[in-house]
Amino acid sequence: MGKVEINNITRVFRKEGAPETLALDNVSLNINDKEFVCFVGPSGCGKTTLLRIIAGLDTPDSGEILLDGAKISIPDSKRGMVFQEYSLFPWRNVTENIIFGPEMKGIPRKKAKEDTEKYLELVGLTQFRNSFPHELSGGMRQRVAIARALANEPEVLLMDEPFGALDAQTRNALQYQLLDIWDKKHITILFVTHSVDEAVFLADRIVIMTARPGKIKEVINVGLPRPRIRTSPEANQLRTTVLKLLSEERKERID
Repeated sequence: MGKVEINNITRVFRKEGAPETLALDNVSLNINDKEFVCFVGPSGCGKTTLLRIIAGLDTPDSGEILLDGAKISIPDSKRGMVFQEYSLFPWRNVTENIIFGPEMKGIPRKKAKEDTEKYLELVGLTQFRNSFPHELSGGMRQRVAIARALANEPEVLLMDEPFGALDAQTRNALQYQLLDIWDKKHITILFVTHSVDEAVFLADRIVIMTARPGKIKEVINVGLPRPRIRTSPEANQLRTTVLKLLSEERKERID
């Protein structure tokens, strides 16, 4: 039994006056406790839909997802989600954004504020605690979003292309920071990305999905020691393997 068990998930989208869209087709996967798993695949293959179902933000047409053996049906604090869009409250400063979740859980404000300081330090934003989102760079805003998700003490962190809109230098820096957070917090991370380089650098396992309808084409155990060297022969070889599998999917989609 894994930390997260994805059992035969199928999701169909229906819109009046349009054909049905089969987004996910009988997807199954076990994810271990404290594992870092990256999902890659063609656009529209259902990666985000799967993440939303795990978060409890969407419901499958068939199948189920279990967390520690319990069925997931609604969102809860055991699963935190970080979106590609920063989704911060613009009227709240950094501290007030991070403290929002604990306050909603009924944690006394004094305790929540003390805990927030730990997360500010974890993401390197202590000196920006009183800044508002519009005063921060894109990378800093995403660090606030990560801190806000972590403030609920989730067991599983779901990340939907969280660095996709960032420049290459900022993206690389946040990848290092995320690995540091993962190491310190000992949580399970499920990470959707279009970047093969990112997946090879971050993941314990890479899940490659087919073009729509989304199925699992292959699961690759990365097996490279950390810290990883992006340009090592082993990383390049793995990157080539993943790119070949994705190229096959693009070709089948065109054909």
